[in-house]
Amino acid sequence: MLINHDTRCALDAVVDLVNTAPGGASEDGLADVAALRRFVERNDISDTGTLGERDLTAVRSVRARFAEVFATAGSSPRHTAELLNTMIAAAGTTPRLTDHDGYDWHVHYFAPGASLADHLAADGGMALAFLVVAGEHERLRRCEAPDCRFAFVDLSRNRSRRYCDSRTCGNRLHVAAYRARRKEAAS
Repeated sequence: MLINHDTRCALDAVVDLVNTAPGGASEDGLADVAALRRFVERNDISDTGTLGERDLTAVRSVRARFAEVFATAGSSPRHTAELLNTMIAAAGTTPRLTDHDGYDWHVHYFAPGASLADHLAADGGMALAFLVVAGEHERLRRCEAPDCRFAFVDLSRNRSRRYCDSRTCGNRLHVAAYRARRKEAAS
């Protein structure tokens, strides 16, 4: 599946945003405005302006809507499309060509001066919409490790990725299965 740089960056930001949600043993990755600023810096999000409590509340709301999109990925693409259409429309999507900060021409889907929440909803929503259009909405997944459940986009060629990170979750489960087999063989 061919995904351009901008779409990949938007998908990565959506996954990072969804994975900031509290759950299980993890705390809220967007606990305060400082954490929101770190999220923006980590994902190299441009045109954000000064961030405040209102932005934090709005971004948490967008995060919940993206989490709902990931929750529907195993179902019909129609439901996923409805969720994305609602989110993208609410963000006031305004596609425009731009070249900034050393990047070549690319499309921003948010209006100039848009809030961070609208920026994320528009760009991230469009990136997810491209997956639905390509018939690839099932690539939106949750980690199969029982104690993880982080979101990820499976961009593997054969759509076989099962864990958010094979070096941590995948390896941990493989080692546990190996030890269980060894223990069973020994008894």
